[in-house]
Amino acid sequence: MTTTEVTSQTQQWTNLAQQLRVDSIRCTTAAGSGHPTSSMSAADLMSVLVLSHLHYDFNDPKNPNNDHLIFSKGHASPLLYSIYKAVGAVSDEELLTLRKFGSRLEGHPTPELPWVDVATGSLGQGLPDGVGIAACGKYLDKLPYKVWVLMGDSESAEGSIYEAFHLAQHYKLNNLVAILDCNRLGQRGETELGWDTEAYAARGKAFGWNTIVIDGHNYDEIDQAYRQAADTTDRPTFIIAKTLKGKGVSLVENKDGWHGKALSPEQAEEAIKELNPQVRSMVFPVQQPAAGKVAPEPPARPLELPRYELNTKEATRKAYGDALLALGAANPDVVAMDGEVSNSTYANEFAKAYPERYFEQYIAEQQMVAFAIGMQVRGKITFASTFAAFFSRAYDFIRMAAISRANIRLSGSHAGVSIGEDGPSQMALEDLAMMRAVYDSTVLYPSDPNQTAQLVAEMAEHSGILYIRTTREKTPVIYSPDEKFSIGGSKVVRQSDKDKATVVAAGITLHEALSAYEQLKGEGINIRVIDAYSIKPIDEETLFAAAQEAGGKIITVEDHWPEGGLGEAVLEAFTQIDAPLPQVVKLAVESMPTSGTSAQLLEAAGISAHHIVEAVKALVKSSR
Repeated sequence: MTTTEVTSQTQQWTNLAQQLRVDSIRCTTAAGSGHPTSSMSAADLMSVLVLSHLHYDFNDPKNPNNDHLIFSKGHASPLLYSIYKAVGAVSDEELLTLRKFGSRLEGHPTPELPWVDVATGSLGQGLPDGVGIAACGKYLDKLPYKVWVLMGDSESAEGSIYEAFHLAQHYKLNNLVAILDCNRLGQRGETELGWDTEAYAARGKAFGWNTIVIDGHNYDEIDQAYRQAADTTDRPTFIIAKTLKGKGVSLVENKDGWHGKALSPEQAEEAIKELNPQVRSMVFPVQQPAAGKVAPEPPARPLELPRYELNTKEATRKAYGDALLALGAANPDVVAMDGEVSNSTYANEFAKAYPERYFEQYIAEQQMVAFAIGMQVRGKITFASTFAAFFSRAYDFIRMAAISRANIRLSGSHAGVSIGEDGPSQMALEDLAMMRAVYDSTVLYPSDPNQTAQLVAEMAEHSGILYIRTTREKTPVIYSPDEKFSIGGSKVVRQSDKDKATVVAAGITLHEALSAYEQLKGEGINIRVIDAYSIKPIDEETLFAAAQEAGGKIITVEDHWPEGGLGEAVLEAFTQIDAPLPQVVKLAVESMPTSGTSAQLLEAAGISAHHIVEAVKALVKSSR
């Protein structure tokens, strides 16, 4: 470039950066809240990126060749929205609706905006999500798009950041660039490392990243760092940019106490004068993406689910693995990942058959869920599995996935006391409550391998957050391979016109209920048994019919704490109708379990066939 061209380019970067600062102030002042100073520190970083390195068609946000820009520091949304205005994607009028009720410009970014891939705001999640998108680009799409992630320095304290560092280097994601806006000041004062950029660099280098330290307000250094990132072919890049919070306005620049505070109208007016932008609402060009095509996939094939013969035994966790393998054969968009327990969840069957579509996450459950979220951004049908108990580590990622309107499928094995000798640290006893509480979630708990296979296939066709709970123990096959199961359904497995009560169970406890049925039948007491395999949504009609036809008495039995699981799902169903509430007795795990055999622990927990029999007799006797 000639000297004149360099000067012109620098002036363009300056013009855009100043406009971004001005607009970050204007929209937050109009809102009366927000994060202008956190936006102003990164304005120069984003100006150079948008004008000279980002390849994106804002008129076609689904273009597979588009780069991906993720604000992991989601509170800097005023900067992101100001970028959208600067490229002509939103109007100035819409920009000034920031944080207003009904506006698309929420306090933190969500995919309500078509240019936002994932919801951020819960810190430490944007980079892990970016790892999933970058892996999809490198290994599945095989397109040259880049994933640019703007991070805050405070969020570097989150362990999920280092899970992302680990996995990104493991998969050699040279298309991933993390940009750390190191402005030193967090919400309540100085961050842990302040401006110790070399300490951040040491961490990046320790994880094997290409690490660059720059002045985040020096346009030439910023430009050169992005160019170096583009030229790096064997690893991800970590750019640590030393910046000033509130850059450009003396009232707030590098001043503590301004985090998350908007300037008053009078302060904003003075600040804008000080910034002295040459332009106020200029539209800036963005480079268009390359005209590449997604790597071709093998053709789809008819789905052939596994079949299990009646009167045999198999664990539902094995049926999950078998069904996942069948889905992989039928649909090339199915992608699987696991948290280093695939020989227990049986995701290893998929891994062996389709290694190019399987991504090991090791013991990094937060990154695993984020990886699934990132992959689904690019339209993949993602399944992630681990022991059900360990999803609790990733719960914030699952919660944020719902805010992202993500479509992910989670399989939790080894649930409840029935897992046996491993003890309570491995027993998921709160997962049903946890997953039921997620917005727009689906929660399934099959009792039979044929049922499991059908439900896994259903999961692939549904949207939202889908969770299936599987059992460690082999259980009897009670349903024909040709029996159909749907989300929101249930099965009445035993009934008569003389039923005195209804037992509602799922998973392992359904088999206990069936044993109790035989014992009670031998004593002349008929009960209805419902397999409530779909816990959310639950089959309300079948429950209502049972309450009316079977004496108005229901016993729920679950391998779960009493709070938030199957019993409460049943009770909640009856609050939706204007009818007398049936008598409901909940059998659940009430005390801390220990090690033991499955049978011993079910008995000790009060959820075995023996306890179901006693509960039914007590309930029927009380009505007499």
